[in-house]
Amino acid sequence: MNRNQNEEVSDLMWLENLELNRLTGGKAMTETMWRCDQVRAGQLYNRMMFDTREEAEHFVRKMQQMEPDQMFSIEAIEAKQVWN
Repeated sequence: MNRNQNEEVSDLMWLENLELNRLTGGKAMTETMWRCDQVRAGQLYNRMMFDTREEAEHFVRKMQQMEPDQMFSIEAIEAKQVWN
């Protein structure tokens, strides 16, 4: 594999692991979560929740490399707004 193929495989594995972490509950939940919205053409494209701001920022950096046409916003929210 050349360098670009290795990077693409690495990015795909990272995204799959991120999704698996979300589905299984990830780390212990805190009172603050970080909402990351992806917007394309003025419409909400995807919304992800993260336990830490660092996780959300890492996600944004990776996604901007793969899809530079998307806009991102990161916002702190109370976990109780997400989970009942």
